[in-house]
Amino acid sequence: MRTALVTGAAGFTGRYVVSALTQRGFRVFGTGLGPASAPDWVPCDLTSKADTYKMVSHVLPDIVVHLAALTFVPEGKPEDFYRVNVFGTLNLLSALAANQKAPSKVLIASSANVYGNTSGELTEDTCPAPVNHYAASKLAMEYMAKTWFDRLPIVITRPFNYTGPGQEDRFIIPKIVGHFKRHESRIKLGDISVERDFSDVDDIVEAYLLLLESGVHSQIVNVCRGETISVARILELMGAIASYRIDVETDPSLFRENDIKRLVGSDRKLRALVGFAPGKPIQETLQRMYFA
Repeated sequence: MRTALVTGAAGFTGRYVVSALTQRGFRVFGTGLGPASAPDWVPCDLTSKADTYKMVSHVLPDIVVHLAALTFVPEGKPEDFYRVNVFGTLNLLSALAANQKAPSKVLIASSANVYGNTSGELTEDTCPAPVNHYAASKLAMEYMAKTWFDRLPIVITRPFNYTGPGQEDRFIIPKIVGHFKRHESRIKLGDISVERDFSDVDDIVEAYLLLLESGVHSQIVNVCRGETISVARILELMGAIASYRIDVETDPSLFRENDIKRLVGSDRKLRALVGFAPGKPIQETLQRMYFA
């Protein structure tokens, strides 16, 4: 039986990846700091080099899906982004390269946030311009990981926004869906004119698995659908699903500094590499979330 290592397995995406790999016959080892969320769970702090080497030598993975990352720092410690996202990834790659059994593929999830406020359709050749510490740490991680391309079969993905059942309601779409599920009459939001390239989490995971099973390596690949939808339109669609209209209260505290107004990616490279790109209708995703 082939073995798969999923870092960040207790997270939203990690749970879907673990399920999909298990269905494909992998023995899945999950790791992270959260509660066990994989058939085989190996607690590990990736910022500890010793812990990471011990974990990798125990698992001996055939494939690796590296999802573990810090996305939010409520205490306001920006250095934590770099400690986890850059040096945690460095520890993992060092441990994998030092192992006698090399994995056949290492998929590292970066983020479309590295593009910043760049306008137009974003391709993998678009010059990154991060506007916050999370995005900057992800871009630094990418550059660091590229130095390992000659030692490990790495593919770096840049997923754009995605959602689905089980996502925390601190994200915009689950927050909106949750208000409608509770039949609340009012919701506080920031700028509802912003547009995002939203995909369904199932499509994101399918793209990841196709990249893992392909011969693709030493590449950076957008994972997106190639079109945007505004938060205002999401509210309209949810109103139709729930059969009522919710009142929106604009909350200035929810406006983000350096917020990206419109983020849309090109899916051409992904389609060329694996013949697939996310395309599930957003209405279907919203319905799954509403009736979950």
